[in-house]
Amino acid sequence: MKLIFMGTPDFAVPVLEELIERGHEVGYVVTQPDRAGNRGKITCSPVKEAAVEHGIETLQPERLSKACQEKGKMRAFVPDAIVVVAYGQILNDEILSMPELGCFNVHASLLPRFRGAAPMQHAILSGEEKTGITIMRMDEGLDTGDMVAKEETYIGGKNFKDIHDELSRMGARLMADTLPRIESGESEYTPQNSEEATYAPKLTKADGKIDFGGRAGDLNRQIRAFDPWPGAFCDYKNTKLKIWNAEAVTCEPPVEPSAGGAVCDKVQTGVIVKVNKDGIYVSCGEGMLKITELQLPGKRRMSVSDFIKGNSIEKGDILN
Repeated sequence: MKLIFMGTPDFAVPVLEELIERGHEVGYVVTQPDRAGNRGKITCSPVKEAAVEHGIETLQPERLSKACQEKGKMRAFVPDAIVVVAYGQILNDEILSMPELGCFNVHASLLPRFRGAAPMQHAILSGEEKTGITIMRMDEGLDTGDMVAKEETYIGGKNFKDIHDELSRMGARLMADTLPRIESGESEYTPQNSEEATYAPKLTKADGKIDFGGRAGDLNRQIRAFDPWPGAFCDYKNTKLKIWNAEAVTCEPPVEPSAGGAVCDKVQTGVIVKVNKDGIYVSCGEGMLKITELQLPGKRRMSVSDFIKGNSIEKGDILN
């Protein structure tokens, strides 16, 4: 098939690679403009890097809807379909109606749940048992198009990076497997039930702030959902402490102090109730959070056993 590919982050790269591997003619790759990165260095998107490697011309308009020259090139190519994966701009009807078969999006959730910019993180945050990939034919709404294919996977104890990498590979295969049925007219298009829709808004750094007044299970999901970005964090002695791995544990029944138990019944939230090489136990609104991997500013991520060798953190200290 003659395709135009639209995408920007590393999540989209395996999809582009798979389409090329399957022998499709990718005429153009449309991606976000090069941006200033760390220390002002101009960097291009991962998708552009992949396109350049394969010798495919890239189009990088600041606003595609206003980019007459780029749209002219796309139209002249006469694509059968446009494949979109985390491109980062809304497509208007002019683009949506350009290819004969339509524009098809690889969305990282089981639609209609978690429409929006951060579906993988919000699926973890919400305690979903499963997530997956939905291939949909795009319309002018926000992830509202008819569904063409779905595949799911269990979340379990996976963090965002685990889910991101798994769904990226899944989306690549599912999109490539679905295109022949789209081309032949064999695909079935299933409308979404808008009454079942939920939304996954874009994240900010502030979303990573941990509130120990919450339930330990919810905080565990927050930590997993925000690894590696923006990272879950709290304050410890006026220093930002990032928490990368933890588990929710139940409070132990009251014991004699000499037994060394971790008691959090009627203890202020955010209080460290136990410290050993296996973890730092922190009281929460419900249950305890056992921290097993953490990081101070300017330092590497480290296990608790390594952390306590060079840092003073004791029972009774407060995280907030």
